[in-house]
Amino acid sequence: HVQLVESGGGSAQAGGSLRLSCSGSGYLNSPYCMGWFRQASGKKREGVVLLDTDGSTTYADSVKGRFTISKDNADNTLYLQMNSLKPEDTGMYYCAASMLNWCQLVPGRYSYWGQGTQVTVS
Repeated sequence: HVQLVESGGGSAQAGGSLRLSCSGSGYLNSPYCMGWFRQASGKKREGVVLLDTDGSTTYADSVKGRFTISKDNADNTLYLQMNSLKPEDTGMYYCAASMLNWCQLVPGRYSYWGQGTQVTVS
């Protein structure tokens, strides 16, 4: 079965950086889309960025120019480089995989989720 395991969360000061990793395993077929989502306390889960199989990306407006998604296909690891962090970036960050062939930054389109990693910016 598919497993996604995030790591790299933690605390950072505003203006600082963190790098999240998501290790994937158990795929029978490669996902069409990989994404990062986040959920702040008391709020709905929101999309941060997605990566399509053709390498195209879609970023939420709130993170454009600050966050960068990348993937190492050799070991099925997805990364999220987060720079110029703001307090409003605080939340639980999840990586997710979708087998649907139309990528959207919508949580309901992703079948597989990691357990999440906490990011706190002060």
